Amino acid sequence: MAKKNAEEIVKEPMAVLKENNNSIINNNNNDEYNINSNSPAVVAAAADSSSSSSICAVSNNNENHHPYAFHVSGPRNVSSPNWREIIKSSWKNGNYKRTVIACFIQAVYLLELDRQENKTEENALAPKWWIPFKYKLSQTLIDERDGSIYGAILEWDRSAALADFILIRPSGAPRAVLVLRGTLLKSQTIRRDIQDDLRFLAWESLKGSVRFNGALEALKLIAGKYGGGNVCVAGHSLGAGFALQVGKALAKQGVFVETHLFNPPSVSLAMSLKNIGEKAGIAWKRLKSMLPSSNETPATGEIGENVKTPSSGLKNWVPHLYVNNSDYICCYYTDPAGTEGNQEVENKENVGPKNGQAAAKLFVLSKGKQKFLEAHGLEQWWGDDLELQQALSNSKLISKQLKSLYTLPASSKQTQPKPS
Repeated sequence: MAKKNAEEIVKEPMAVLKENNNSIINNNNNDEYNINSNSPAVVAAAADSSSSSSICAVSNNNENHHPYAFHVSGPRNVSSPNWREIIKSSWKNGNYKRTVIACFIQAVYLLELDRQENKTEENALAPKWWIPFKYKLSQTLIDERDGSIYGAILEWDRSAALADFILIRPSGAPRAVLVLRGTLLKSQTIRRDIQDDLRFLAWESLKGSVRFNGALEALKLIAGKYGGGNVCVAGHSLGAGFALQVGKALAKQGVFVETHLFNPPSVSLAMSLKNIGEKAGIAWKRLKSMLPSSNETPATGEIGENVKTPSSGLKNWVPHLYVNNSDYICCYYTDPAGTEGNQEVENKENVGPKNGQAAAKLFVLSKGKQKFLEAHGLEQWWGDDLELQQALSNSKLISKQLKSLYTLPASSKQTQPKPS
């Protein structure tokens, strides 16, 4: 009788799996990720086991079909590295690099979800998002206030690569990657995540956050260990905000790290106040131009004289930004450079930076009207039907954010809250 109950327990879910998905597509041609629900060995073992073993088998099968499992929601047309990478590296392909780095960021989200759900090494979801690309987890960044994981360092796994006859690291593949997640609306993380969201909204800066300090120290660590040219920093949403600012902090010190920002935040009260101030300044200059001219020499410190010249090394740090026009959090990055006073000059052509002017590689995704969660989601960046418009852009917001670090007026200092 116990045997019959076990068969009934296993048979029903197996039938459903057979109807809905006869077999799981193995994107990496690796048996580790290939599970056939109709395997006779699986059915026979389940039928002969006890009731508890059968339930455990069904539970494990459910883990394999988890919506965040790599083979379920991950990229479809990206294969694992092999010995051919020595001859022709996939990392030199921009689409491949974007896809893999987006997968690494997804892994950080799942590291925190795995922690919250008390998953073990055997059933954790996160590792499947970096193992296929021959990387390993080196360090997790933990917020000591709530114990949450907000970032991770992934390093090239030489042992795993040698097992597949990849003798050297492919050209363009970073030695180490610092990846930072965005806001996770879960009970254990929502408080600190929203706190940093509000911090950016109010200050347009995250330097007052303990996570900024942790991310900066982690980036300095790997940059010092492997060299700035061999490491990469990336983030999504709030994590992209952190990645941008720690990348800028290192660039200010002359260390230029490859930076990838997915749906970076572009809206803040501070930016709105700056825009109001700029418009007031333009109106005042127009009013002055209509007044009778005087022979007085303009006082030193006029606009343009109290600003330092951008560093000549600025051109060595060009972050990559991935934005969706339907995402109201990041869409302002697509606004063209220039203010009302010099729009006629700036709008003639949107080309590369002029003589040290701050710029970034901007990748814009336009799919028409989309729902916010879809437009702001990370999964879109490894989609098969992705069509991006690329430009070396010096948009108004990019220029403001980058030049604010390199061309601060000598007399201006912004007060920041203490780390909390």
